[in-house]
Amino acid sequence: MSNPQHLAETDATELKEIRAACPHLDATARHVRDFAGMMRDLRGEELPAWMDRVMANDLPAMHSLVNGMKRDMDAVTAALSTSWSSGQVEGQVTRVKLLKRMGYGRANLDLLRRRVLSSP
Repeated sequence: MSNPQHLAETDATELKEIRAACPHLDATARHVRDFAGMMRDLRGEELPAWMDRVMANDLPAMHSLVNGMKRDMDAVTAALSTSWSSGQVEGQVTRVKLLKRMGYGRANLDLLRRRVLSSP
């Protein structure tokens, strides 16, 4: 998962050997790194070419990912092209839900224990 440039020399050598032993794993790793670069550098315009490269390989799981992306190509391209993120909003929603559960006494396992132990 790490950038190969940041790996220790022994880890980089081991990774190189593993990828050389399995062409499918090597192709998958290459496609995933290319996609990560698109996300990091906001290069959404490269998505169609990346999808074509993935579909040219015999990687059924990656084909499934590409087919899913094709269903909403505009949204995926926009997500890879803009710096906007909903991460902060999602974090606040999670915090509000936790506070709500705590307020109603459902944040711990006591209620669950009572329901499970009292069931017939």
